[in-house]
This record gives sequence, C-alpha cells and structure tokens, in this order.
Amino acid sequence: MKSIKRRAFLKSGLAAATLGFPAIGQVKGANDRVQIALIGCGGRGTQVTSSLAQRSDVVCSQVCDIHEERLVRIADYVAEQQDGRKPILARQMDEVFANKDVDAVVVATPDHWHTPTAILACQAGKDVYVEKPFSHNIWEGRKLVEASRKYKRIVQVGTQNRSASYNIEARDYVQSGKLGDVRLVKVFNLKGGGPFRLGLSAKAPKSFSWDEWLGPAKSREYHSKIFHGGWHYFWDYSGGDLADCGIHQLDLALMVLGDPPAPSAVSASGGRLQHKGDDGEVPDVEILHYDYPEFVMTFEHSHFANSMSKIDGSIRSGDKFPHWLQCATRIEFYGAKDNMMLGRHGGGWQVFTSNGKVVDQKFGRHPDTEHQQNFIDCIKSRNRPNADVGLAQVSTSVMHIGNIAHRVGNQKLHYNASEEQFTNNDSANSLSKRQNINDFSVKEII
Repeated sequence: MKSIKRRAFLKSGLAAATLGFPAIGQVKGANDRVQIALIGCGGRGTQVTSSLAQRSDVVCSQVCDIHEERLVRIADYVAEQQDGRKPILARQMDEVFANKDVDAVVVATPDHWHTPTAILACQAGKDVYVEKPFSHNIWEGRKLVEASRKYKRIVQVGTQNRSASYNIEARDYVQSGKLGDVRLVKVFNLKGGGPFRLGLSAKAPKSFSWDEWLGPAKSREYHSKIFHGGWHYFWDYSGGDLADCGIHQLDLALMVLGDPPAPSAVSASGGRLQHKGDDGEVPDVEILHYDYPEFVMTFEHSHFANSMSKIDGSIRSGDKFPHWLQCATRIEFYGAKDNMMLGRHGGGWQVFTSNGKVVDQKFGRHPDTEHQQNFIDCIKSRNRPNADVGLAQVSTSVMHIGNIAHRVGNQKLHYNASEEQFTNNDSANSLSKRQNINDFSVKEII
C-alpha cells in the first residue's frame, strides 16, 4: 500500500475540518451505533477497543497499524468480539481520517505518536480516546487541548481512575475536610525490573516503515528491541515509567486534591543507579518533590524493587484491600486528623487514626468499563468527559516537569503554571518542547 506522508494528509485533514463536522449527538439517534477505529494495535489499544466493540451501541469499523502481521491478527480478534464483523484494515492513519463512517478513534500508538495522531484526528472531525500519557512533552499537550477546543472534539485520556466511583468518593471525603488539612501527599510507583540491553542494530523489516514509526522523534538505526516495547527506556519516545505507569497515581492524587494548578517548584533526586551501564536512559530510582501553596507532594519511583506488588486482579474485582506497605502503586494523604491510603485501578481506600484504627473505607473495582461508558456517553451528549484533555494537561505536565528536573541534573526548578514555563532554567524550558522539527512534528498552528 502506498505511503502518504504526513504533510499531505495534514493538508487533507485541515481541508476537511474547515467544512464543519456536525457533532455526533446532532446526527445520530440514541439507538445508533458509534463507529470507532483503533490506531495502534498493541496490547492496551486492543484491550480498550475489543471491550468497546462488545457494547451494543458501538462497532469497531477500522483498525490501523504499520505492522501488517499484527494488524491482521488484531482485526480477526476484534471481529470475534463483535459477532464476526471484521473491521477494515488500514496501514496508514490517513485512511482512518478519510473514512466518513468513523466517529471516533482510539489512539494507542507508542507514546511519542499520541499527540500528533490525536491532533490529526481532531482536525479530521473525529472524537478521540487517547492512551496515557497523552503527550510526549508540555508544549505538545497544550496543542492537543487547543485542537480539541478549536474543532469541538471530545478527547478522553486513558487515565481511567477518574471514572471510578470509589475514587470520586475518596475525593469527596478529602474535600469535606474529614482528614483535616492535608499538607503532605506521597505518591508511589515502586516496581521491580531488570537492565535493558539494546543488542545489535539491524535492517528494519520490509513490512513497515521505520521512519514512519520514528515520526517526530530523531532519526536512528532500527533496533528490534526498541520497536517491541523497549522505546519506554528512551526520552525521545517516552517519559519512562513515570509516564507509562506513574501518571495514573499522579493524576488520581491531583483529582482527590481537587485538581489544583501545577506546582510552583519541583526538585528531583536519583538516576539510573541499579542498572547503571545498561542501555536505558530513564531513571530506575527517583524521588520528586513538588511544592504547592497549600501542601507538599512527593513521588517515589523505582524499577528494581522486586519486593513490591501492583494491585492484582483479585483486588481489582473483589472486596479486598492491598497490603498497603507492599503496594507498589499506592497514594498516601496525610491530614491533620487522619490519613488515607488509596489504591488505583480498584485498590479501594481506607482511613486510619493515629492508633491504626480504620474509621472509614471503600472497596474498589477496576474502572475500565465506566471510563469507556463515559467516553461513549460524551460522544453522544457532547459533554466534556471525566478525563478531559484539559484536566489531563495539568496532571501530565506535573509528570513532565518532574522528568525535566531530573534531566537538567536533579536541580530545583521554579515553574509558572499559567505560562507553562520555568522561570530559572532555560535548559529546562528547551525540554518542554521537541527541538528537532520534521514532517511529522506537531505544527505551531493547528
């Protein structure tokens, strides 16, 4: 299939967008099915899309991936979830954007393609479910917010904890003042892991374009391990595990705290200490310190602590709490009266007094289904979703500025949240936006 370069389909998308796409709620009845397309047929995208496809009011009509073998396999799998109806196959995302039958897209590419793809989808008149982290850097995230508002598109970010009823109750509990004044919040992402080795470079398979996979990132030799998930270890494609996993906890903590603006300062310590000398770039141990006017928040991350455990399936779907001290992804809220332990993805929450007595609690459930329901509801109603891109821009920026504090040498950075700029470090500001520009880059004018 002939490749169509980004510049060509960007112009096509802009031209289509100027025609004024009607909101889906204005043209579809309550019983009409929302037609979705998947862009990026990896594990998470397939999980979200197949779940949506099982709904009676949704059909997946198209799937897109540059890797042909994976594309065919996932199309067959999705067909099994929707009574045998096989989606159209696309190797280029512009084929999805040109499909007038597609109402919304699920963007589940590697992280560095999230924002460029989502912006193009908005320009083509599609609503968007974009996986976390929705942006590679602060500036790109702001551009997607602009695109969402300009083209009047629903953009739901895959930070699904915002749709969990137990998390909403945790927010109400904290905001009611029952904990007392909350002045300290600790967010954890303490996971196990080993070193990362690239191995030898090789020629990219003929079945896909390595240059298109790289997209807005800098050109480099093909490595199979980068393509098959190792991109998480490199700044050009990812923000490390803080972006891949920790953003869930950061976003949830800020939601419970009432979604304050970004902090006034951030500092970092740590580095690649356990796996020093391997080929990874991102830290494997890190502590971030965020200064807010009314509280302090810390984020503790590891990629070597094999004694820690994420919240497992029995907790996500049952009336159980994690073993809090071994819970790798917990959040702790310290109030003047009591403290709360909160677990993401169905972990629930408990409130403890000074003598360890539990005075309130709520079991949780994994909120994927509720988050997807919210997305479909908002496509029809045109209301902003629970994880609207505007909210996500704040929490994702908090993640980005933490990474930047590490990348400039573990310095303390002062941050102007309203301007989304650092006030004491030009090098930090240069990391807020890609400096290399190519045909795949997000444009200044969207």
